[in-house]
Formats: sequence, C-alpha cells, structure tokens
Amino acid sequence: MRAAVLHEIGQDKLEVLDDIESTGFGPGRVRIRVRATGLCHSDLSAMAGVLPQPAPFVPGHEGAGEILEVGEGVSHLKAGDRVVVCWLPACGACPACKRGQTQLCLAGFMNAGTPNFKRPGGDVFGFAGTGTFAEEVVVDAGCAVPLPDDVPFDIAALIGCGVTTGLGAALNTADVAAGSSVAVIGCGGVGISAIQGARLKGAAEIVAVDPVASRRESALKFGATRAISPDELPDAKQQVTGGEGFDYVFEVVGRSATARTAYENTRRGGTLVVVGAGALDDYLQLSMFELFFDEKRILPSMYGGGDVLRSYERTIALWRAGRVDLESLITHRVPLADINEALDQMRQGTALRTCIEI
Repeated sequence: MRAAVLHEIGQDKLEVLDDIESTGFGPGRVRIRVRATGLCHSDLSAMAGVLPQPAPFVPGHEGAGEILEVGEGVSHLKAGDRVVVCWLPACGACPACKRGQTQLCLAGFMNAGTPNFKRPGGDVFGFAGTGTFAEEVVVDAGCAVPLPDDVPFDIAALIGCGVTTGLGAALNTADVAAGSSVAVIGCGGVGISAIQGARLKGAAEIVAVDPVASRRESALKFGATRAISPDELPDAKQQVTGGEGFDYVFEVVGRSATARTAYENTRRGGTLVVVGAGALDDYLQLSMFELFFDEKRILPSMYGGGDVLRSYERTIALWRAGRVDLESLITHRVPLADINEALDQMRQGTALRTCIEI
C-alpha cells in the first residue's frame, strides 16, 4: 500500500512509497481504510523534532475512514463501519480516566513506541500511534470511534484533532464567560476553532492575532470581532480593554515567546489558555512575584480539556445545527501523492486545514 514516510527527524519532505504494509493486527485491534486526513501543525512539529517521535514514521493523526477488519474480541465495530481515528483513546481504568480526565490518559501514548507499519528496510512507526498519511492503518479498537452516516469523511477528520482541540479549549478549559473579552494568538485551524468556541459561549469581543493576512480575514468570517497582526496587539489591548488586558487569551502557537505575550495581555485575575504544543526545552519564564500579584490563571488545554468522545458528539451536534462551520476550515485539498504541497501550504500559512484525500 501507499504511505508518506519521513525517514529521519529534521527532514522537511515526505516520500510517498508503495511498499508499506500495516502491521499489528490481532485481538482488540482494527484495520482501517483511511479515506481522508487533515494536516495538523503537530505533524510538522514531530517532523522537526519539536514533539518526540521515533523515526522513520508515517505522519498524520487526524483521519477518518472505514473498518476493513476487526480482531478477536472487538464487538462494537464491524467491517464497513465508518469511523473517526482518535489518537488519544481512553483506557477507562487508569487514575486519570477514573477521575473523569480521560484526555490525560496515557494509554494512547504507549502506542507511539510500537511500529504500525513495515517495509523491506524495516519497521516504520505511526505518528501518535496512528499514522493516517497512509491508505490503511491498524490501531487499537478504542482508537476507532463510530461515525454517523451524515458526517463526511473530510469533516470527520477535522473533528479527530484540530476542531476538538480548539473548540474544547474555549468550551471546556476556559469555559468562556458571556460578555467577556477574548484574544486568540495563532489563527490556523485550531485557533479558528477556539474563536468559534468563544463565539458560541457569547464572548463580546474576540480579537484574532496572526501575522498572515489571509488568516486574519478568515478569522473575521468565523466570528472574530477584529483581526490584527501581532504588532497591533498593544493598540487592540488599549482599545478593547482600556489597557487592562483581556479576560481570556488563547496561545495557539506552542512557543514560549507567544505564551509570554499572551500572559502580558491577560488582565489581572484573567485566564491564559495554552493550547499550542511546544518543545520540551522551550521554557516559559515567569517571576514568582507576578504569579502571586497578578493572580492570572494559566490553564494548559490537552486535546480540548474534556472527554474526547463527548466532545466529538457535541461538535457533530453543533455542526448539524449550523452553530459551527467546519466545511470552510478546509481551504485546500490535495491527493496523497502531493503531500509535500500540503506541507508547504501549512508552513507558509496559506491553509487553515488541508485535506489529504487518500
């Protein structure tokens, strides 16, 4: 089968090969024919070594498709079922799951160290234990979430990561208050989803901050009340909040520099939500005095900060009701053979989400 492979961490191009075989099928596992997958910035981060991931590997973790085969013991799925790939499944038995914090379950991360594929040259891993830039993938049955018939595969793929992360940051983690002021720093697919979440919660002012003009224009269509470049943020802070700072600031870039900017633009007693996935060695510096004196809440948001399956269901319900726009998030479409074009679109900031059609 075909798959896009990164041979070494640090390379900026993927090679589409046709000698890949999915591996690991057996009890408790399912084999999925991938139909659509989104390109998330986390894929680029793993390729660059910002996020830890053994190589060679097949990127992609935001996918949807059809069940080809189920292993022994899998009773809730059958061949032909439509599913969303969940890269962070809940085991249901660990302390995090028992506390209701299923997004903190580590079971999914354990899968990342087991090869999902092989080729004549040896084993190949799948990013985050999945690897959806491939025609087929074998995953634990818990990673395959049943998909209603009315949800297209491309929309479902987005729900598998970016939309759930952004919406959940606003709805679950921040629980944005109606009438509040919000700034979102970084307006790709996840940031735009956070903007939609803040709009759903009734935020009065939503300021989108991004260096790319096309993304700023898109943010206004998705619910931002104003869209600015990073160097305009001080003026916006003054105009919108009288210089006090925003009630909520979402950092959706994953860098300490932007997190520091977000902190400085959050009002005293306000909330900074860290959504971007950053590097292990990139440290955010805060003084002990400002932590005490400003009483700002710093809330990291992992995969939307809530139960993943419930978040999927909620997003689908909101989409059906026309309360969130998911179709418009897909600004580009490319076949798997042109995957490197999709990577360029992401790096240049020209795409909110690129759908790779497989």
